[in-house]
Amino acid sequence: MEPDKIAFLADIAPMLAVGCIAITIGWVATTWMRIKNGYPLENQWGKSVYPKHDQEAVERVKLLTNENAELRAEVGSMKDRLANVERIVTDDSHRLTQEIDQLRDSRTN
Repeated sequence: MEPDKIAFLADIAPMLAVGCIAITIGWVATTWMRIKNGYPLENQWGKSVYPKHDQEAVERVKLLTNENAELRAEVGSMKDRLANVERIVTDDSHRLTQEIDQLRDSRTN
């Protein structure tokens, strides 16, 4: 090899070594954080190496789905009640008084 090529390689070798070490440390740190936080490891195509399909996870999803449906129903009823309260608050007092009087009259008849 020519001396100037050898000098160039001698100058670039420490940068290449530091780059390789940094990439390796990053990969190890990422894998460690995934394991620590319970994420499944992935292969190079993005599929889980050890997919979690245990019965406990399936039951937890069912419970969360049911709870979500209940909460959505409760929020829907709260929206209806809030709409009624908004209607009462924003109506003028004369119309509200007339409606109350009509309700009293219908009970007495």
